[in-house]
Amino acid sequence: MKDIFIYDDGKTVSRITVGGSLQDIRDAVTSMAATASGLHVVCDRNVKRYAEPLLAGMGPHLSEPVFIEASERNKTMSTVMDICGKLTEQGADRASVILAIGGGITTDMAGFAASIYRRGVKFAFVPTTLLAQVDAAIGGKTGVNMDAYKNMLGVIRQPVRTFICTDFLKSLPYRDFMSGASEMVKTFLIEDNGFYDRALSYLSGLGISDDRTAYMEEHMEELTALIAAAAAVKAGIVSRDQFESGERRKLNLGHTFAHAIEKNARSAGADITHGEAVAMGMIMAAGLSERLGYAEAGYAMTLKNGFKAAGLRTDCPFGIEELVSAMEKDKKSEGRSIHFVLVAGPGKVRTETMTAAAAAELLKGFIL
Repeated sequence: MKDIFIYDDGKTVSRITVGGSLQDIRDAVTSMAATASGLHVVCDRNVKRYAEPLLAGMGPHLSEPVFIEASERNKTMSTVMDICGKLTEQGADRASVILAIGGGITTDMAGFAASIYRRGVKFAFVPTTLLAQVDAAIGGKTGVNMDAYKNMLGVIRQPVRTFICTDFLKSLPYRDFMSGASEMVKTFLIEDNGFYDRALSYLSGLGISDDRTAYMEEHMEELTALIAAAAAVKAGIVSRDQFESGERRKLNLGHTFAHAIEKNARSAGADITHGEAVAMGMIMAAGLSERLGYAEAGYAMTLKNGFKAAGLRTDCPFGIEELVSAMEKDKKSEGRSIHFVLVAGPGKVRTETMTAAAAAELLKGFIL
């Protein structure tokens, strides 16, 4: 197992444990619950089969789990209020701990509920998807969607513990796994440390494997190393800039485009996952980097070909002009300006402030 920490002014505010077994998680959660007035679980219905054995035998501190439907459609204030209502019914108080079990939608909503319930109670995460393990459950961002706009309401507040167990990933559908892989690749584009090519190589092998479960079992040590490395990169950036006033903006690589793609997809009834949109968005960011002279000519196509070989989805069904309106309403916009993240290669990223319309104009006619 490996422990990774997030710091705030030299003080540890969050501990992330990578590589533990379900029994390791059970032991740690039981210990945590013993010092709390109660343990209250918020769990995605789809992972109930994992939650029940994990929570078995935890004793009198454990309340009846609150099961939710974790979907973008249900990622709303209404669901958060339902969670808070259940916590009230169960008698959760300021000394309680909220434990979220599920993917990024679950951790986002449960963390947000814990952050506002009684003005904030402690919470911990057991992320069960790759996307949550390398990104969504790390860094303290919690929140919900509003009127189809991604994560418009929320706060930044750190979970006290995050337990990352790769056993959950063995039964994760391939498409969901690859959605998380996009965020992992994004992290290594921001800060390489030699893991970018390793990630693409692992994903390429997984994609062409006749038995993906067997491939994952055989290469579990490599997958665990990739997850730990991605978590460490994000934890380091968050420790240096928890509230996104500077360096943390780099973690938004591809995301302004991605959120606009997701917004348009929901409106059009198209099926595009968050990670798929992020992969498309990173290619657009590379194109913008070319147009601004930051990246060499042809880099966007190089990135796209590398992504395709790794099994990531790369073709966006929307033209850049169709994304402007949603980009202008992105939660990270300041006035009319947006901090676009440019990329010129692994470990080579910087931000450029401009309007969505200006970015679209630069990308007009660019072959992506």
